[in-house]
Amino acid sequence: MENLDRKNNLRTLWLCTLLHGLTHIYHVALIPLYVLIRRDLMLASDSQATALVTVLGGSYFLPSYFMGVLADRRSRKHLLSAGLVINAIGFIGLAFCQQYWTALVCLVLAGFGGSFFHPAATALIAQLFPNETGKALGKVALGASCGFFIGPIYSGWRAAAAGWRAPVLELGIFGLIVAILFHFIAREHERTARNEDQISCPNSHVPFFTKPGLWMIFLFSSFAFAFRDFAGNGMASLSSLFLQHARDFDSRQTGFAVSCIFIGSLISNPLFGSLSDRSRYGTIVPLLVISASLIAVFPWLNPRFAHLSLAVYGFFFLATYPMVEAALMESVDDAVRGRVFGLFITIGGFLGNLAHWIVGIWVKALGPEIHKAQAYQPSFAALGVILLLSIIGLGLLKSLSRQNNVQRSRR
Repeated sequence: MENLDRKNNLRTLWLCTLLHGLTHIYHVALIPLYVLIRRDLMLASDSQATALVTVLGGSYFLPSYFMGVLADRRSRKHLLSAGLVINAIGFIGLAFCQQYWTALVCLVLAGFGGSFFHPAATALIAQLFPNETGKALGKVALGASCGFFIGPIYSGWRAAAAGWRAPVLELGIFGLIVAILFHFIAREHERTARNEDQISCPNSHVPFFTKPGLWMIFLFSSFAFAFRDFAGNGMASLSSLFLQHARDFDSRQTGFAVSCIFIGSLISNPLFGSLSDRSRYGTIVPLLVISASLIAVFPWLNPRFAHLSLAVYGFFFLATYPMVEAALMESVDDAVRGRVFGLFITIGGFLGNLAHWIVGIWVKALGPEIHKAQAYQPSFAALGVILLLSIIGLGLLKSLSRQNNVQRSRR
């Protein structure tokens, strides 16, 4: 029986990994298409094109807390499949948009669908693998690595041959197919007794934290990690515009280069996720410092090394996500994990996602210098500094975990 449960848990884990991949394909598929979309929709500047990704991300992160509430009270499996359906429909609609405002509406819908994933999936995996949370989330993060890699390279390649609408439509249709398969193949998880009480008594409420001080620590840590998210999102969009304007890359070349950010995380996510189960915080800090340094030096490098430098950066940077998620999940009870993680990414994710739009404004402000590589150096340096500020969040999260563990031991 134990072996059967283990197999079911692993099957659920890998299915969540597949959904994770689709969720993040949608996040990055438009990044190599900025210039093509701007021309087709006759937009005034790159900032309007990058704003599309900001709208997508904002719609993804803002409902996360409410999705976390649902994840603690309803079927996480059904939430995951329904979310992917909505996400896919938004992209299918985008492929047929002829006006900017309709494109914004479709991306709001797509982002809303994507918001279903992380609160439900993270809480589910943390429950199924309580003793190997970092390792399990590291494996689920493989989906994000594949999705982030496939998204830009596929959309850039297809757009170069058939226009930007073709990959958007095809990815939307594929998402619908995967959502249907997930619904029929995935197994529902077993709830803890505490979860069952919440489902049978919807008005009951398990508090996040019992002291106001813990609330403040949690909120400040969420804001601190927004710096990390801002730097990561900004690096993707700024690299795309930099390579197209200052290095004369086309959409195919840009898509491949941006994809390189994510390929290394196929190794680093499970590797560092496993290592962090022994030393969570001691593993994360060096990775953030290395990542910040690589961001700052990127515009100084020879274009021939663009792909390699982006791959090395992504190897270290993206590995911080499953480790931070594991630390957060370990700091609270299973009954509130969906809500805690939902609120965490609502704050950090939404603020960090503003980077796409802001980077577009930075590039627009370059004016006639837009085609000169040295003009981008201050922007990349600023992103490096912003990333270093997120280290503050680690100290706060460590304090939160320690104090919550003390309270648990007294119960």
